[in-house]
Amino acid sequence: MAVFSPLTSLKGVGPKRAAILEAEGIQTPQDLFDYFPRRYLDRSTIRKIGELRDGESVTVAGTVLQARIEGSGSGRSRFRAVLDDGTGSVELTWFRGVRYFASGIAPGDALAVHGKAGFFGGRRQMQHPDFEHLGVTAAEGLLQGHTDYELFHTGRIIPLYSTSAAMKQGGLNSRQLRTIVAAAFERFTLGSEENLTPDIVRMHDLLPLSEAYREMHFPSSHERLEAARTRMKWTELFYTQLLFALRRKELEKNRSAPALTHSGEITRRFYAGLPFTLTGAQKEVIREIYRDLRSARPMNRLLQGDVGSGKTLVAMFSMALAADNGLQSAFMAPTEILAVQHYLSLKRWLSPLGIDVALLAGRQPKRARETVLAGLESGSVTVAVGTHAMIEKAVSFSRLGLVIIDEQHRFGVLQRKALQEKAASPHVLLMTATPIPRTLTMAGFGDLDLSVIDTMPEGRVPVKTSLVPENAKKRVYEALRREVESGRQAYIVYPLVEESEKIDLRSAVESYEELSATVLAGLRLGLIHGQMSPELKESVMDRFRAGDLDVLVGTTVIEVGVDVPNATVMVIEHAERFGLAQLHQLRGRVGRGRHASGCFLVHAPLSGEASERLGAMAATSDGFRISEIDAGIRGAGNVLGREQAGMVSGLKIADPLLDALLMQSARKAAFALASEDPELEKREHVMIRSCYLRHYHDRSTLADIG
Repeated sequence: MAVFSPLTSLKGVGPKRAAILEAEGIQTPQDLFDYFPRRYLDRSTIRKIGELRDGESVTVAGTVLQARIEGSGSGRSRFRAVLDDGTGSVELTWFRGVRYFASGIAPGDALAVHGKAGFFGGRRQMQHPDFEHLGVTAAEGLLQGHTDYELFHTGRIIPLYSTSAAMKQGGLNSRQLRTIVAAAFERFTLGSEENLTPDIVRMHDLLPLSEAYREMHFPSSHERLEAARTRMKWTELFYTQLLFALRRKELEKNRSAPALTHSGEITRRFYAGLPFTLTGAQKEVIREIYRDLRSARPMNRLLQGDVGSGKTLVAMFSMALAADNGLQSAFMAPTEILAVQHYLSLKRWLSPLGIDVALLAGRQPKRARETVLAGLESGSVTVAVGTHAMIEKAVSFSRLGLVIIDEQHRFGVLQRKALQEKAASPHVLLMTATPIPRTLTMAGFGDLDLSVIDTMPEGRVPVKTSLVPENAKKRVYEALRREVESGRQAYIVYPLVEESEKIDLRSAVESYEELSATVLAGLRLGLIHGQMSPELKESVMDRFRAGDLDVLVGTTVIEVGVDVPNATVMVIEHAERFGLAQLHQLRGRVGRGRHASGCFLVHAPLSGEASERLGAMAATSDGFRISEIDAGIRGAGNVLGREQAGMVSGLKIADPLLDALLMQSARKAAFALASEDPELEKREHVMIRSCYLRHYHDRSTLADIG
């Protein structure tokens, strides 16, 4: 198609410029059309020169009466022109690029110029204004108030384009890009390049694509620009969601999973043995998961729940149902500490039901590892809990039916896929204790069904969070000592392990030694950090769980998975160095029992962003609200993390946080289309199929590993 011709087909683009643009990913005129402006300047108001006021930025048009170089020497020369429109005149002065302007502006030329008006000695002036040559008719029309002339640099809403260092070095600035884009619009017609059906465009009140492209680059009004942006955002979100919808249809069509239809003795005994009542949210999520597991379609579900909301218990119901149907479950966690924590918890709950739970970690004794491997292969081990060690080739399951991945954002796509490939087509449950705003979930995980546990178990006492300046932390340690003396336990967390030459923070190791000898002398302190061996870390954790240690000093290695109900104090040193998600996870280590708990955020003097983060922590304990604030501060991509941000960061113009309503509308339309025509074979969907295959089909999503 014409719009995919070489860039050199455009006026003003020779081989050198084409090479510069191609290095930036702009290889065709279509790529130029998709290179949207980063922002706009409003220069649409044409003023009469005689009405100019001091200090206002305006556009004027007129005829050049005088034009000359003044002064001598390259450092002191300037180019001055006088522009007149019949109501008055204004002096235009350029101190740089003198010879360029001298060669391009002459008496008699009709110009439109934009700049900041000033007065000196009673004369109107503009210094370094932008300008554009006009035909005589255009100049006369502008003076009479007509603005329907094709201006690109002045006299309208002006697009400003991002230019890289390489583009600037090659002589390509925003003004020249405007000229090249204008040449592309002049050379090519976009009317035949529509990528949505007429019904979709009409139903959602969208601009035709050709109009939207032109308004994006050369807006005729602010209203039309906004309509164009809506069209481009909606289309982008539609195709993102269509990708998810079609891949889900493909998954349903081509894969079948074992249907777990038998809810038997194990499930009944597990439920009957609970010493507490499930929350309404837990019950609803269990129903959602059971509906999936009873289907022959592979479950592909994301379970979100705040810290301490009871996700693991929901996962155990899933494993009990799998065991009732004679199938094995694999539970993978990102760290050995978390894997051991889950192993101990699952063993405590499931072993009395006759379910053999085994741990598979990286540094197990050879004989213990061989025993677990043999049990998995024979089927005598029903539930395997482990780390990355479970994806090794030596690990073989007899009848794996359910895969559960905790803190799934810490695993790469290939790691998740490797575990799932231990069976032909297992059911998959991904879990995260880092809540993600719903619109971001749709953007990054649109091919997954979503379950949310949004209430906490009854009896939980909210954790009180306090901001404490560095110079007032003595009272924090006094409060900590009082809690320990009353029988409770505490955490102290630092952001570093070793001294950094660049960041003036004390390490956990040095602080542990200092606290043991001073303010916390006489208490039983333990130290844990990432550079310790797994065996040593687990030994320290065992002592803390057993109550043999009063205070655990460490780094963020205790961020997830440490469950000690007797711990009631969390002290986070240098809290301003942590992100919101980390702070929320750390706070979640306390308040897990029946005792009142406190979290102390000890901080240095705060910057604006750090103050906003810590203020949010003190204001709310709602993880979903915190995630929204975090997304607003850090952006969608950072919140989702490197693995999950691919689809979101691939959006050029839409923002799932700001465009939630557009996201919902586009998602509904995409999934409806996928249900109606999963192969996009109908004649009216040919252009959608073409666009999808060209731009979206090869993108990687979580459905690829479903």
